[in-house]
Amino acid sequence: MAIETLYAFGSVVLVSLISLVGLFTISLNVYRVRKMIFVMVALAIGALLGDAFIHLIPEALGKDPGSPFPPLLIIGGIFTFFVLEKTLEWHHHNHGHDESEEHSIKPVGKLILVSDGFHNFVDGVIIGASYLVSVPVGIASTIAIVFHEIPQEIGDFGVLLHAGYTKMRALFLNFLSALFAILGVTLVIAVGGAAQEVITFAVPFAAGVFIYIASSDLVPELHKRHGFKNAVIEVCAACAGVAAMYFLLFFE
Repeated sequence: MAIETLYAFGSVVLVSLISLVGLFTISLNVYRVRKMIFVMVALAIGALLGDAFIHLIPEALGKDPGSPFPPLLIIGGIFTFFVLEKTLEWHHHNHGHDESEEHSIKPVGKLILVSDGFHNFVDGVIIGASYLVSVPVGIASTIAIVFHEIPQEIGDFGVLLHAGYTKMRALFLNFLSALFAILGVTLVIAVGGAAQEVITFAVPFAAGVFIYIASSDLVPELHKRHGFKNAVIEVCAACAGVAAMYFLLFFE
């Protein structure tokens, strides 16, 4: 059990470090970053929807075909973040007189941090549960999650920049949300065999969260930018996000 625990924690540290992928934008000037932001937002839309419909929902429905609980948990994820966003918007508007950075941040920035933290927690649970099966299974799951995280973390970083965070602040907060994977592994080690119950609940809930953020928050942001060329670029970026999630099926 000790070697499996060591491998599990090492794996989630590796996955967490992927959140620093945004470092490649730090050296770019502000103008170039702003041009890239909408492309990264579009990529995030594709990655979130692709993850939800290609990976999470089939995984949730496959556990218990015909059960009403996975669809209800998907709806629960959508409604939970709808309420959360309403709360954030209320707080944002009622403290709008405060010109500090914290109150100039768009609510979608905080939503993406919460959702990404939850998603990383689920990744940690999955990695930990996989290592409970065997080391090879755990390594295979880690590789799949690493491939899965790269396009999503790039997209999330772009969303945080678009929401109003500075590059360094976005990088730091993205890394903090990635550390929730360590909590997921810790929970699995603590509960042992009951880890599957956590996954059964968390996977469809996360799918609902991703669908809500992509459709309700990010797609409307792209509608604010006009022009045929911009539309083509954004559609291609969104398709690239979906394609990345699809091709991950061949690594699972």
